[in-house]
Amino acid sequence: MGLIQSVKMALRSIQGNKLRAFLTMLGIIIGVSSVIVLISIGQGSSEQVTNQINQLGTNLLTVNVMNSDSVKLTTDDVEKIRDIPGVKEIAPVVSGRVNVKNGTTSAQVSLIGTTSSYQAVRDVQANQGRFLSDIDVAYRQKIVVLGANTAQTLFGLDNPVGKYVQVEGTSFKVVGVLASKGGSLGQSGDDVIIMPLSTAQRLVKNTSIQTVYIQGKNAEQVNFVMAQVERTLARMFPNTEDSYSVFNQQDLMETMSSVTNTMTLMLGGIAGISLLVGGIGIMNIMLVSVSERTKEIGIRKAIGAKRKDILLQFLIESVVLSALGGVIGVGLGFIIGKVLATAMGLSISYSTSVSLISFLFSLFVGVVFGVFPANKAAKLDPIQALRYE
Repeated sequence: MGLIQSVKMALRSIQGNKLRAFLTMLGIIIGVSSVIVLISIGQGSSEQVTNQINQLGTNLLTVNVMNSDSVKLTTDDVEKIRDIPGVKEIAPVVSGRVNVKNGTTSAQVSLIGTTSSYQAVRDVQANQGRFLSDIDVAYRQKIVVLGANTAQTLFGLDNPVGKYVQVEGTSFKVVGVLASKGGSLGQSGDDVIIMPLSTAQRLVKNTSIQTVYIQGKNAEQVNFVMAQVERTLARMFPNTEDSYSVFNQQDLMETMSSVTNTMTLMLGGIAGISLLVGGIGIMNIMLVSVSERTKEIGIRKAIGAKRKDILLQFLIESVVLSALGGVIGVGLGFIIGKVLATAMGLSISYSTSVSLISFLFSLFVGVVFGVFPANKAAKLDPIQALRYE
């Protein structure tokens, strides 16, 4: 019996038991669709994180200073970092959480006290009004630039530029509103207010710089600049290396990519287990099918069917079941992914290779778990099979 004829017989057998065939394929369908959806979500999240980091620029260095009595970074120390060869621009930051109020509307937001350089270093744009200037910092001006969400929360659809807000009970004039940047690494870049560094230091009663963003002249010099910054900090604060850290965007990108890739593999592995469960379901149903069709097998052997013909028939039936389940699973995986992306705002990244591997694995499962029932059918004695009731 030819291969095409065997496939036709397998399809007829499936058509004759549609419900049972569907329930048999259900494990494969769930397994394949789960693998595609979970890996697509993992890859989408990885790409989203990479894009967020890339938006900050690959030539950006960040110095974080822990709260420590032994290390207090001042504006004079920051100027020494500015003099390092290869540094293009530098933005010191004092941060905290503050209560902001406009009339009866209030909100708790992140405070960023910085200089005019922050706009270029962190690539922020003023959607309305202007950003900070050097004069604002020099004269400790009581002005603020609002993040997009902060402006909407306090002023709704009104233009806040030129109006006043209360920050911890002190009146500040709004000179600008930032364009929305969205979330980055789990933090919103829009729930903020930005004020001059000198003003923020007085407001939070802390003159110590907590973070310094350093923009290199180009990406090729970043490692050199990073080494020089670490050397400069080591001279400023000897034997206190644990009190501060210096990292670049490339290191952060590699770390985050490694974490997300590991999580993606774990999710794919968990989903792959359901494929194996689906294979066990195929094997069980095929064993039932062998028992039900014992007399048919005996008749076929009696009229000349060889052992390999019987083996091939049941094996192809198993593969056809898993193949149909795989095709439906791939389609369902794409549909579920689209629904989740729309409903939950998830970032989804589909991969043709993942879909193909999932489908091929479903075929492999069909072959592996179909061999035992097919072999059992092929070994039946024709006389005993004909007598089977």
